[in-house]
Order: sequence, then structure tokens, then C-alpha cells
Amino acid sequence: MTGVGPKVAERLAKLDVRTVGDLLCLLPQRYEDRTAIKPIGSLAVGEKALVEGVVEISEVAYRRRRSLLARVADGTGAITLRFFYFNRSVEQALARGRRVRCYGEVRSGPAGLEMVHPEHRAVTADDSEPSDRLTPVYPTTEGLYQQTLRHIVARALAALEHEKLEDYLAPALASRSLAGAPWPPLATALLYLHSPPRDAAAELLLSGRHPCSRRIALEELVAQRLSLRRAAALTRTERARPLPVPSERLAAFRAALPFELTRAQAAAFDEIVADLSKDTPMNRLLQGDVGSGKTVVAAMAAVVAAAAGCQTAVMAPTELLAEQHFASFDRWLTPLGVEVAALIGAQPARARAATLAVVADGRAAVVVGTHALFQETVEFRQLALVIVDEQHRFGVEQRRRLKQKGTDDERVPHQLIMTATPIPRTLAMTAYADLDCSVIGELPPGRQPVQTVAKPQERRADVVERVAAQCAAGHQAYWVCPLIEESELVDSSAASALHAELAEALPNARVGLIHGRMKTGDKDTVMRAFKAGELDLLVATTVIEVGVDVPNATLMVVENAERMGLAQLHQLRGRVGRGPKASTCVLLYRAPLSDLARQRLGVLRETNDGFVVAQKDLELRGPGEVLGTRQTGVMQLRIADLLRDSDLLPQVIEISEQLLATEAKSVDPLIRRWVRGEAEYAKV
Repeated sequence: MTGVGPKVAERLAKLDVRTVGDLLCLLPQRYEDRTAIKPIGSLAVGEKALVEGVVEISEVAYRRRRSLLARVADGTGAITLRFFYFNRSVEQALARGRRVRCYGEVRSGPAGLEMVHPEHRAVTADDSEPSDRLTPVYPTTEGLYQQTLRHIVARALAALEHEKLEDYLAPALASRSLAGAPWPPLATALLYLHSPPRDAAAELLLSGRHPCSRRIALEELVAQRLSLRRAAALTRTERARPLPVPSERLAAFRAALPFELTRAQAAAFDEIVADLSKDTPMNRLLQGDVGSGKTVVAAMAAVVAAAAGCQTAVMAPTELLAEQHFASFDRWLTPLGVEVAALIGAQPARARAATLAVVADGRAAVVVGTHALFQETVEFRQLALVIVDEQHRFGVEQRRRLKQKGTDDERVPHQLIMTATPIPRTLAMTAYADLDCSVIGELPPGRQPVQTVAKPQERRADVVERVAAQCAAGHQAYWVCPLIEESELVDSSAASALHAELAEALPNARVGLIHGRMKTGDKDTVMRAFKAGELDLLVATTVIEVGVDVPNATLMVVENAERMGLAQLHQLRGRVGRGPKASTCVLLYRAPLSDLARQRLGVLRETNDGFVVAQKDLELRGPGEVLGTRQTGVMQLRIADLLRDSDLLPQVIEISEQLLATEAKSVDPLIRRWVRGEAEYAKV
């Protein structure tokens, strides 16, 4: 774009603006009303106003701090303009006798009303009246000023009048409406958002709910979904090793299990086996509520790979969860002659070297680990299956690097992604449009729903008595608090202080402590002791949110539950109720509860269904809680918001499918307009 020099371009790039299209999509974060000049005599402290007058006095003052002071009067009153940072050109612009127009916040100063660093410009007698449009205030960065941004955006908007902006959604929107009204064309929506009229509904604009805002959000969501759908199509052009079904080994695996698979588990596995048998790579999302048995399904997939002489990598987000998976896979697979290795955090050099050797020569058919799996020193002989647990906790780059370790002879590994956070269907179809989806929608037989109750801190003594009774009956309990040490920002009990308090209050109970800052070996020792029944009560931070499986634990107490999101609370609740015994989750809260906290706790009391919890979480907290989108790099949205615009998702799905079927030529340019570098990353 002409008029944008290298320095300005560099600063715009910090705002992710590299093209004229990016600039048009840099929407204002708020608006200022500069449509009327206010008499100076009518100004009040705290308001922002546009004023015009003549400079009566202009001087550089050397008091506590050097400053430029200019007194401006309009016949109704006077106001002082104060500048701490100024140069010669500012002094000249505010010289005595000059007529100036200024905009800023009115403050109370030593000599009456003043504005500090207001926007200002010289005006002449024949100068135009103020604009009848609201003034946009854009997101900015150091060295890039609002006036510069407004000037550049205005030039881009002017170009819209001469160069037609292709409206790729126009054919699909011709027969659709928004709240009974036609969808606005793209160019009209952009012009309105950057320069709305004085009487525009500012609240709708700022909340992103104006029809013009929603028109831009709709296009972005369609482009993002098309990008993922195209990634899925690209994946189908890749080649993977077909892994035939080893019926006898799978039968032996299932016969050795101390439980029967549920219908949902069996159905999910059938879908996975069908994918693995093809020479196109599987890209499947395995959803299942806490305790639904995803891990055993994943282990069966690893058996399929091992029977074909190939390797499986199992990646977990935390060392604790990786250790849990290693224990499970080792217990199930080693009796079948399948060697399982672990690459988890800091290992002694000799032990790590030995593990790397069995991975490199293929003796280890299954390798379980954390991010350590994709380090350069880790080499696989024939990696054919990648299983990623709680994938939203990993960055896209991390998953891509692990997948590349299996790229050999132009073949890529199959991918199975697991999540214990059920995702509402339309959200999954949009945010994970590149993945096939399997759902384990039932719990294993014998599991009893966890009873959930909420108690104020005033009832804490009753809760302690309840813990004592559970421990005396031979059961175990968790007591979770969110912090390791005291914080001025969050008024929560520290785990160490809570451990001391409960150990004193429960002299007959064996009380353990675990938190994220403990060394891996120390955490492992405590967890093994708890699983072995050597501890009655485990005081923990949310480090135990996922992965820990102790069937004898029947009571979960969550401290300061009002501060946590629904997804996290549901995950914590899932640590109990993993055996046949009745279990309870007690949510301790500090009164008074906010409306949002009251709704969250109410949802947990009413249902154990993870999909209901996920839908409510989406409504109350937004998709970040459900998808972890800020961490994944998946669907990094500039304008749309998956929560605010969730009602558009059915149309997003319909329109994207319509474009693929009837307007295929529009797909690539629409994706290019909104999504950068999507091809490589969307495939993971």
C-alpha cells in the first residue's frame, strides 16, 4: 500500500497487519464521539470532549517537571492544555493567537480545567465542521499513533469505493437472513464498522453483536472451517502404513481385562480400526467423559500397530498423566509381549540412553512421554501411530514435530487425539472440522454418579468431620486447593498450610501432600502411596486434575470452588467415583457468590453429564475453557468469538459445505483472506 513506509509496516506487522485486507479487519476497539464542538464553559471533569478556541497563552513551564502549557478560550470559558512530551512543532502549532481544535479527557488542574496530551490541530475560519461519524480508536503498538492508523485505514476504505471487494459469501447469503433482515454486503459492513454514524448503536458495535460485526465474524468462521476441511482433504492425499486387524491378539487383550468394554468403547474402537486399516492417515478425535475408558481404547489401537511391527507414541501434557498412562499401557501390553518404554522428564543419563536405544531400534513398540518425545535426540524406527491426550494443552508446533518423527518413505503416522472434555457438536464440527470424531458417551458398568454438594466456608468443620468418617470407614479422600503459596491476588489456602491444618485436625488419618513444584520422584512416591492405600487423605493442587486413578477414593473436597471454571471442576470431580462405591464431591465456597459462580456450582449439582457441563461451560465461560484455543493455535480468531457467535455455527457449517459444493473457486481466496500458514499446521 503506497504511503506506508518500512517503519510503519514493521509496526503494523506487530498487530498482525501485513495486507490491506488485514488492515480492514483491524476493527476499532471503541469509538469516540467527536461530532459536536462543546462550549468550554459547559465541560465537566471526567468527560471526553471536542473543543475549539484561540490560544491566549502559550509557555514552557519549568516547575517540578518541564511542560508546555497552552491556555485556550472560546468565549464561554478557558481550558489549559498540558504537554510533558513535546517538540518545536507542537510549540508552533499552539503558539499564541492560533485557533485550535482539541479532543481529550477533562481533568481538574492547579489553575482550573485542563487536558493532558489532547489530540489537537490548527483550524482556519473556513475549516469544515466536525465529522458526523464516530471516531474509531484502534488497537495499536509502540510508535504507531491513532492519527496514523486512522489515516491509513481511511485510505484503504476509500479504495473500496474504486476497487470492488470480492464478496465470496454473497451467493450463499442471498437466501439467508439475520434476525429477519438481509445480511449486509461485506464492503458495507466494513465501512460501517470503521466509520459508524453518530446515532449508531455503540453498545452493539462494542459487543460485536451489530449485524455488520456479525457479517465479518460469519465470514471469518466460514474461512476457518474451510481451511480445516481443506486440511482434511490434504490429509487424504497423504499416505500412511495400513495396519491390519490382529484379531487373535486383540481377543487376548480383551480376555485379560478385568472388565468388559462398554458398547460405546467397542463402537469407538471399531471406527479406529477401520481408519488404521487404510493407507490414508487416521485423524480422529476420541471424546469421552472423565472415567469413560478412553485409555483402554487407545491401548487397543497400540496393539494393532505393534502387531504390524510398528511403533506408537503416546504423548501426555503432564509427567503425572504420562506416568499414569505408562503404568496402564505397561500393565495391559507387556503380558502380550509388547514392550512399553517411558520418556518422562529428567531421567538419569544412563537410563535415558538405554530408553532411547530401545526406541531407536524398534524394540519399544509403545513409547509414553511428555513433550520429551519430540526432542531431537528421540528417534523412532517405524512410528505408525501417534496418540495425543488432552491435545489442547499442547501447541500446534509441538504436535507437528512429533508427527514428523513418523514421516518415512513419504508416509505419515496415524493420529488419535483424546480429550476428556466433551465438546458440543456444532463447536466440534467447526473447530475440529479436519478431524473425524468418535464419542464414548457412557460410563463403564458399576460406576455410580458422583453426588455433588456446595458448602459455604462456614460449614468447613462439618466437611472435616465428613473426611474423618470416610477415612475411618477405610475409604480415601482428596482435598484440593488451587495455590501452592499465599497470593495477594487470590485469597486461597496454600496447599502446605492446608496440609498442616488437616493433619492436626485429623490425627488418626494419614495425610499426604502433592503439588506442582515437587520433584517428579517425590510426586511419584506420594501418588504411589495414595494408590496403594498407604495414605487416607491427599491434599493437592489441581495437578491431580487429570490422570490419577484411585478407585478407593470416594470423597473430593474442592477449596475455593467459586474461583474455578466448570471444565476444571468437572475434571476434578472425575477423580472420584471410579469404583463401585458411592462417591461425593464437596464444593467449598466463600460467600457471597457472584451470579456466574452460583450458576457454575448449580450446573455441577444438577448433572454429571460431561456434555451438558461442556455446553454450559461454553455459555458461561466461552470456548477457551472448552477448547483451550489460545494454547493450540487452532482457530486463532481475529474478529469472531466462538462463544458470542455460537448461534452462527449451524449457518457456518451449511455455508462452508455449500461453497465447497457450488462455489469451489471462492474457497482458496476466502481462506487466504483470513488464514495464514494454515496448510502445515491445520494438518496436526
